[in-house]
Amino acid sequence: MTVESRRTVRLGPSILLASALLCRAALAAAEAPPAGAGVEAAWLRALPRPRLDSEGIRTPTRAEALAAAEYVNAAQMADMAQKPIPLSTGGALDAMAPNWVSAVYYVGAARLARVSDRPETLRFLTMIAEHYNYAVRGAKSGPTMLNADDIAVGDLYQELYSRRGIEGVLMPLQQRLDWQVPHLARKEDTKALVWWWCDALFMAPPVLARMSAITGDRKYIIAADKEWRRTASRLWVQQHGLFLRDERFAGKTERNGKPIYWSRGNGWVLAGLARWIEAMPADFEGRAYYMDLFRTLAGSIARLQRDDGLWSSSLLDAEAYPEAETSGSALLTYGLAWGVNHGLLDRTVYLPKVRKGWAALNRQILPNGQLGSAQKTGDQPVHTRPEDTGPYANGAYILATLEMANLSAPARSLPEAEPARDSAAVIAATTPLPPAPKTVTGAAEIARREAEMKAVAALAYDPAATGRPSTIEPLAPPTPAERRPRAVARFAPDRMDDLLWENDLVAHRIYGPALQKAEAPSGSGVDVWAKRVRWPFMDRQLKFPNYHVDRGEGLDFYDVGRTRGAGGLGIWYDNKLWTSRNFATYRIEETGGSVARFSATYKPWPVDVVRKVWETREFALPLGSHFTRMRSTLNSDSAEPLTVAIGIGKVGKNGKGFLDQDKASGRMTYWEPEDAAHGALGIAVAVDPAILIGFAQDAENYLMLVRVQPGKPFTYYMGSAWNRAGDVADRAAWQKLVSETKFTF
Repeated sequence: MTVESRRTVRLGPSILLASALLCRAALAAAEAPPAGAGVEAAWLRALPRPRLDSEGIRTPTRAEALAAAEYVNAAQMADMAQKPIPLSTGGALDAMAPNWVSAVYYVGAARLARVSDRPETLRFLTMIAEHYNYAVRGAKSGPTMLNADDIAVGDLYQELYSRRGIEGVLMPLQQRLDWQVPHLARKEDTKALVWWWCDALFMAPPVLARMSAITGDRKYIIAADKEWRRTASRLWVQQHGLFLRDERFAGKTERNGKPIYWSRGNGWVLAGLARWIEAMPADFEGRAYYMDLFRTLAGSIARLQRDDGLWSSSLLDAEAYPEAETSGSALLTYGLAWGVNHGLLDRTVYLPKVRKGWAALNRQILPNGQLGSAQKTGDQPVHTRPEDTGPYANGAYILATLEMANLSAPARSLPEAEPARDSAAVIAATTPLPPAPKTVTGAAEIARREAEMKAVAALAYDPAATGRPSTIEPLAPPTPAERRPRAVARFAPDRMDDLLWENDLVAHRIYGPALQKAEAPSGSGVDVWAKRVRWPFMDRQLKFPNYHVDRGEGLDFYDVGRTRGAGGLGIWYDNKLWTSRNFATYRIEETGGSVARFSATYKPWPVDVVRKVWETREFALPLGSHFTRMRSTLNSDSAEPLTVAIGIGKVGKNGKGFLDQDKASGRMTYWEPEDAAHGALGIAVAVDPAILIGFAQDAENYLMLVRVQPGKPFTYYMGSAWNRAGDVADRAAWQKLVSETKFTF
């Protein structure tokens, strides 16, 4: 079953179960697994030893490289499958565990399964993921909840989700990463690092980057970027172009007096950079930093390759560790080959080194098919023996060999796309079912069991059948027509009568009559949506039940609540704010072109017991502006002047934001406190200084007070910016933009 037979498909559990039942029956007829173990005979079958290039003088063909990868993979799979699964998995060295030792193998095996003709590998990986219920280790304490080693297995779950689209496959991992994000994205630099050892840069960052690629939510990669740089600031040594394993090794030397740089540690970083970069968006801010770091580290590594093609366990003291060490060398070979295949490294310079490294690894493959001379688990250079193996070494070899298979192909572009969804046939062929209960014996009981399983498939509620989008998936890419920048306004009866408007820079909404009935606290505050794309996205975002999740183009994370939000108004009387409810009627004047223009009316509302007020407001948002022009006409049953309060809500987590008020210019700006998951918003209100009489605040709002005559229109502006949209990076940039904008009143 080749990768070419796959097609995009969305399957519900009932369809999957029915397909798997049929597949299981076919497999059972072909081969009987060992009794009672749930282990399939195909997992234990060794493959014939292929020709393994040990010379390194030519680039292997794709077929030769894939045969080598399949051979080592089959040996590792068989070794794992015949060992019992330990109850305590943290220190397991060769079992089917969710720890890093095994997870590195799963990373390589999962990528092999994308191109393999053999379904056994993906069946095996699926069985392991099912056994651990797609969970990650480390729930016993805060530090273990953050342990990068325990996140490495998440790559397997992400692979299975991408290929099958079943939300439960990803949920436990996503919940753990959501918990980690605020710690990784913390603003303050702390003495202790989350990723304090360089191995962590292989284990966790690629999983976080991939979660952003899968969901569209950049909070994961943004948080990981911050901790990655903190780790590099402590462990990267520019003088040598290498990474310390951790801070304990700063100043320590080998017998020859040179610093201790661990081969596998730097292998973790180089290979981790490759996986991190391949999932990173092409427009990710700071991407160039990682590309440059990859090239610099690769250059240092290339210069330290030994004549035999391997790298010494201690990179700067080959004489102290003259024997072969393959776990670090496999990671380094993978990283260099990946760099060549993606155009980051000069092919003429690095290809000979890649060939030489792979040939040297092939010379260490044992008669049983596993990669020998692999340093055991640890944290620094030690001596190895030819018979030493480890799942992580075999996983690294598979990764390197898959890159060898691509060396004759054109350079691949970045980022790498997630694998396409599998067809029903592929899913059925690669999804093992647990053995039937021991009580299912005899033809009659077997038939009853099969009928029961078919009933489960037929009668169970299937969310996929409803056609609702997954809560995890990103927005569907816009069509070419939808990508055209334009200013739009839309009444959304499908979203409780919201009025939506956006242009190429900002997006907003106000709330309508239906929501007023459904949610009594709703009111006339102005909502802000964070957006990073130049085309309208609110309609597509609202198709998801949870539109408060960033799916690649933006999200609604602003919490208007009972506040004025971004520029809602009310009447200030007796040191209290009196506000309307949701808008009552609307009229869209212009949409889809260079400006969005509409109006809304608000029913009369009381100002204490002294008067009633009602409003008509006109809105205009042109392309290229962060600011909506509002023309408000307030009427009243009293002719007395009104003190109107235009507000900015005291919105935001983690304490107070930054408020600036300038009476002379008639401007008030607010920069929200940083939200680790979603960033920060800037809000601004601008009025004619001639009508501004001062500032005030209540428990929920910062307020600008203006004097208005009933029945006489007045104009003001409200605007916003998101620090992850690429236009306004921080508070200073927002203040500068607001101060330099010319408003017409």
